[in-house]
Amino acid sequence: MIIVTGSVRTSPDTEAELVALCQEHCARSRAEEGCIAHNVHRDCDDPALLVFVEYWRDMSALKAHFALKESRDFVKAARRLSAGGAPMRIFEAAEVKAEA
Repeated sequence: MIIVTGSVRTSPDTEAELVALCQEHCARSRAEEGCIAHNVHRDCDDPALLVFVEYWRDMSALKAHFALKESRDFVKAARRLSAGGAPMRIFEAAEVKAEA
């Protein structure tokens, strides 16, 4: 499984538009082949920070996601509206069951 994290920072004048853009992108991404989960959350310590957490079946599914025009358009629009953020990070992971 591939895990992707990242964030964007809102500003008072772009917050509503940026939040809506992020929600639309997550909903669209969830419908893609290989997407297990794609969510955006507000940071509890910093409500202006929107944090993305994504789970993808494999790297080929993530690459297909990145290749979509809609994904590239989202990145451009989010950069335009964002007041900053953290770089995207990509991890390869395997689920480990905790012993009771």
